[in-house]
Amino acid sequence: MRQGDTPNSIPSNSDRRNFLKKAALSGGALAASAIQFPAIVKAASSPTEPHQVPLPPNLVAPGKANHWLLPATDKTVHWGYFSKNLKPLIEIESGDYVTVECLTHQAGDDYERMIKGDPGAESVYYWTKDQKNVNRRGAGPMDAPVGEGGGEGVHVCTGPIYVRGAQPGDILEVRILDMYPRPCANPEYKNRTFGTNLAANWGYQYHDLLEDPKPREVVTIYEVDSTGGRNWARPVYNYRWGPLTDPSGVVHEIYNYPGLVVDPTTIHPNHGILKNVRVPIRPHFGVLGVAPKEVDMVSSIPPNYTGGNIDNWRIGKGGTMYYPVSVDGALLSAGDTHAAQGDSELCGTAIESSWTGLFQIILHKQDTLAETILTELNWPLLETREEWVVHGFSYPQYLTQLGPDAQHEIYKKSAVDLAMRDAYRKVRDFLMRTQKLSEDEAISLISVGVDFGVTQVVDGNWGVHATVKKNLFAGSQD
Repeated sequence: MRQGDTPNSIPSNSDRRNFLKKAALSGGALAASAIQFPAIVKAASSPTEPHQVPLPPNLVAPGKANHWLLPATDKTVHWGYFSKNLKPLIEIESGDYVTVECLTHQAGDDYERMIKGDPGAESVYYWTKDQKNVNRRGAGPMDAPVGEGGGEGVHVCTGPIYVRGAQPGDILEVRILDMYPRPCANPEYKNRTFGTNLAANWGYQYHDLLEDPKPREVVTIYEVDSTGGRNWARPVYNYRWGPLTDPSGVVHEIYNYPGLVVDPTTIHPNHGILKNVRVPIRPHFGVLGVAPKEVDMVSSIPPNYTGGNIDNWRIGKGGTMYYPVSVDGALLSAGDTHAAQGDSELCGTAIESSWTGLFQIILHKQDTLAETILTELNWPLLETREEWVVHGFSYPQYLTQLGPDAQHEIYKKSAVDLAMRDAYRKVRDFLMRTQKLSEDEAISLISVGVDFGVTQVVDGNWGVHATVKKNLFAGSQD
């Protein structure tokens, strides 16, 4: 940040271009980390319709920037898919702020701790033999045997948000200014938030177990201090999942449809697990992205060039994501919030929990991208205060690469080596384009100075990320 700049001020078009040039990009990441925001929305008392609210008093926002609140209810979420045909909840201008409530799709693993007493969560999860408030859950057929939408996509997404002026070829900048946990609304668990980790049938471990019974699915419940008094999650108990009969009478032998609510009288909880363990929280958005153009409806599970279910724990407070706009208005949605996750998300999920995020959303028009790190960007880029993080996938354009049945084929063909190859190519091109390196220079720098990690191996389109430290280019400031 330049001397005299105001944190979170909205730069002019020329200022934005200067901000983004070469290695000096710092606007969103620096601004977001400069201010501590209060929790301005309480889950149990939030109004049910999207609406404008005052800006937090410690947020400096010159001009006419607006602040919107998107509560999570059965009327404001889409469950398990992105779609270019969804009606936007709100229309915003570039530079506006949006507070978005997000609900976990696995709250039914412990109804008492993650749903009871919370009007938004109760409305989303309401399902009896006579009524199911959110009917479609996934991008599959409505007559799927396991339930409407087939569970071909599982995440509860809040949105979409329409950004005025956004067109294909533009870049959407999403600054994550704050995240805070949605407090449990059950008075029995005051000042606590709970999350669930599922060792699932789609996990990397499912067919590689030592102890009986094999295979098995196991739920582990974690607790977070919703007041912010602790920066770690505490294991509470675990249990073996299933089988379960849903309100429509369908028997689920495995965890194969989202929103199933477990009857606590049918499980055998194990307390006293993971003794003396404290899991450092890494609050982040597992799902954050814009709608793709290639199909009318796409599963929320495999990540894509437009973002979505990237499941990188670095996509949290202080981070800035850049997405290529694929459809008019961009249609940004958020969900799948996590309290913590390790690279790989090995067993199938993170600590799936409900959080609220505060974003500032800025549109970069295609004709302003020259000589910036956003030039020719056609994949999701993360920026933090100290790093750029490049996201590689097994199939970076899987909807077009794998043919008409791409949404099923992606689960059969993904591999870490393919994701590694994609991450290498992207970071090589990124360094050559933004730092004006030759290919030989870029390859040497990648090998000696860039870190690669396995983002996740459970989302169909597996991910590898490449982390570029900004201080690699500190010599340009001498």
